[in-house]
Amino acid sequence: MALSTEFTELLGVRHPIVLAPMGGSAGGALATAVSRSGGLGLLGGAYGDRAWLERELPIVAEGTDEPWGVGFLTWAVDAGAVEQALEFNPAAVMLSFGDPSPFVDRIRRSDAVLIVQVTDLDEARQAVDVGADVIVAQGTESGGHGARRGRSTLPFVPLVVDLAAPVPVLAAGGIADGRGVAAALALGAAGAVIGTRFQATVEALVDPSISKAIIEGRGQDTERNSVLDIARGASWPIEKYTARTLAHPYLDRWRGREDELAGDSQARQDYQDDVARGVIPPLPVWAGEGVDLITDLPSAADLVTTLAAQAEDALAWAGRRRPDNPDLIEQTECA
Repeated sequence: MALSTEFTELLGVRHPIVLAPMGGSAGGALATAVSRSGGLGLLGGAYGDRAWLERELPIVAEGTDEPWGVGFLTWAVDAGAVEQALEFNPAAVMLSFGDPSPFVDRIRRSDAVLIVQVTDLDEARQAVDVGADVIVAQGTESGGHGARRGRSTLPFVPLVVDLAAPVPVLAAGGIADGRGVAAALALGAAGAVIGTRFQATVEALVDPSISKAIIEGRGQDTERNSVLDIARGASWPIEKYTARTLAHPYLDRWRGREDELAGDSQARQDYQDDVARGVIPPLPVWAGEGVDLITDLPSAADLVTTLAAQAEDALAWAGRRRPDNPDLIEQTECA
């Protein structure tokens, strides 16, 4: 049995489960596995690196007949990268972090569904105004980048649902198991976008050390900050967006001293030198607050199946007391 929502009907997928288009790690194999299993796999197009797209787009385009898509960082990508992706006929294109307007007309001329991720109500209104087919409401519990002054998922999602109606809304941020998917549906969302949980799958394009850190990580050890973007020399608009990561030596060293770090070129060079010497990992470990719920490294196909089954079970038992005696479950169902 599949959970049918406005989103699943719009995209023609079996489950209201979406792979977050995590830059670099959501490659063709991962997107393919999610789509083939009944969710919507979104390729992590991020900044629109042409060589990466050239390698990964054919993998998903040729790997499944099911709907799939690609996501980009709106503030960083150029029209050429979007055009490159559209040549492979994705079912959906997701735009995040920035003004989607420059890309809307071109996406509209294709058959792709336009998905716009928002982190506050102003962005949600803009997404409605540009004609988004689907809106993703991202709460601050999410791993990776999000709003510096955003809201947590629980209160934010229903606000966006009400504002955007009848446009379907997907929930994102801190969702790492089927209970989270069920909670998103209970809030009025038509599905859930999941990132950190899919980083810990066999198909994710991450170093084994990243998967290990996520499996061993704790939500209380995640922190939203701009320190690591500054130290890395990343060009993210840090006045609006920060990133949630697991603990990191440079966080402890520079927390609360971001302006000083930004003005210290030697400190930023030290960061690059430490990466080169293997003292710190090449990338921060992006991880959401739901990381405690991640304890294994399944295939993405098995994970989608598990998430869907957990969500159905959670919705079936919502508001009901589960009997302590499993035998009573069958008796209750047969009553």
